[in-house]
Amino acid sequence: MTGKRTHVVVIGGGYAGTTAANHLRQRNDVDITLVNPRPQFIERIRLHQLVAGTGAATADYGTLLGEGVQLVVDSATKIDTATRTVQFASGRRRIHYDYVIYAVGSTGAVPASVPGAIEYAHPIAEFEYAEWLRDTLDQLHPDAPVTVVGAGLTGIETASELADQGRTVTLVCGGQLAPSLSKPGRKSIAKWFAKHGVAVLEKDVVVEVRADAVVFADGAVRPSALTIWTAGFGVPDLAAASGLRTDALGRLLTDETLTSVDDERVVAAGDCAAPSGQPLRMSCQAAGPLGAQAANTVLSRIAGTEPAVVDQAFVGSCISLGRRAATVQLARKDDSPVNFYLGGRLAAKVKEAICRGTLWGLRREASSPGSTFIVKGGRHPVAQPAPQVVTNP
Repeated sequence: MTGKRTHVVVIGGGYAGTTAANHLRQRNDVDITLVNPRPQFIERIRLHQLVAGTGAATADYGTLLGEGVQLVVDSATKIDTATRTVQFASGRRRIHYDYVIYAVGSTGAVPASVPGAIEYAHPIAEFEYAEWLRDTLDQLHPDAPVTVVGAGLTGIETASELADQGRTVTLVCGGQLAPSLSKPGRKSIAKWFAKHGVAVLEKDVVVEVRADAVVFADGAVRPSALTIWTAGFGVPDLAAASGLRTDALGRLLTDETLTSVDDERVVAAGDCAAPSGQPLRMSCQAAGPLGAQAANTVLSRIAGTEPAVVDQAFVGSCISLGRRAATVQLARKDDSPVNFYLGGRLAAKVKEAICRGTLWGLRREASSPGSTFIVKGGRHPVAQPAPQVVTNP
């Protein structure tokens, strides 16, 4: 491998971006720059622990990145595809690239359509949000009512973590509790909540958030000293700001090799990628393998070979219920749940092992590029509908 070197800029240092940066080191003629707004890696799967004060949620990049990966702590504001440069919020000099791996991840979204939500409902999906929530909880009386809006996996883990600490918690589902789980899996979570005094409001819908209460569609008002909103997720607008086409949520629209439909030198990975307009479930489980696949696409283009299409499957979901219990829901390769789950203390140990394993996997990829394991057989792009496209100015 001699001759011209290739510079790849990876934007986003989460599970997908860190995996991609390490995976690129399979070639020794590639220069790799990882751009991330924070100097430390954020374990998003532990942010609910940070809020409750039961665990940390950061790791040192020095232990996660392979030799030769340059870390730039800054926020990218534009990918200029005409000049092949990345612009930064700090005003630092632009960085030229041969390829970009777009791995900016996802973030929390509070709906502006709900009166008071922007002012008084607080997301948890970012490190800074989680820190603010932890500090706010520290100042509240232990019996002060806390409302968690959203009964997906993030909402369940947040509500259970706080309840396990003795907090008075209401979980507002706006529909079914844990809709992605099987009926037995949902029952196991409902049973835990009932045992720990969590008020689960399945059909109730929040129509207003106040500084000290939440208001429901039927007119009921429940006190809430702190309202945590986990019901929606969004994507940073870097792709749109760069004139690249996205789906309705803002994810970069790509083909099945994770390559932007607008520019073959821009490849996406993780929560911000929408291959064929049909993104995989936003999750750590998908992010790492997608990071490896994005890196493989870039490596194939450097080598002059045809990149492989996305072929990734799921195995299930792991939901912690405080520190001493969990529900591990098994799934088919297409992510649909089977009627089997693992619960209790054993499941909690499995969940913790998986959380620890994510960092172990990043470190292994750093020391042995190409080692990321991808479960295959869960995606069938031929049968997918045409993508929903949003054209950005």
